[in-house]
Amino acid sequence: MKKPWFYAVLSMALAPLALAQPANSKDTGSWYLQTSVYTKHYSPDPRHNNNQDLIGLERIDASDRLFGAATFRNSYSQRSHYAYAGKRYESASYPVYIKFTGGLLEGYRGKHKDKIPLNRFGVAPVIIPSLGAHYGPVAAELVLLGFNAAMVTTGVRF
Repeated sequence: MKKPWFYAVLSMALAPLALAQPANSKDTGSWYLQTSVYTKHYSPDPRHNNNQDLIGLERIDASDRLFGAATFRNSYSQRSHYAYAGKRYESASYPVYIKFTGGLLEGYRGKHKDKIPLNRFGVAPVIIPSLGAHYGPVAAELVLLGFNAAMVTTGVRF
């Protein structure tokens, strides 16, 4: 499905779930559902796919540690998967944060298997930094994909 607007609308529709917590509940963390809305390769190639169709789900605990998984179409339209853990660093003054995740990326196969470093048996270790901003439960992130591309995602916490 090459309709990133669909995922953005889905994320916005789920926003009320984030507000459904009882006022006296302990902060035990949250879930974050996200999708990609824009991708730009630094060195464009006509073969590059800029519609990642990303859908990801992560669990953020009360100390901002996180783990999650995402599925997407890579730069060569191959279905790929990313399983990761990481940490968010929230600003005390502004509704912004930085996030670092590290994990295993699977999906670069065939003639494209050497497009990511250390890709053994179709699985490679990666570290992905991102910069995010949020307004209540809704967030957007600028995700830096190595020296190859940047992606904008949006999502909702619940």
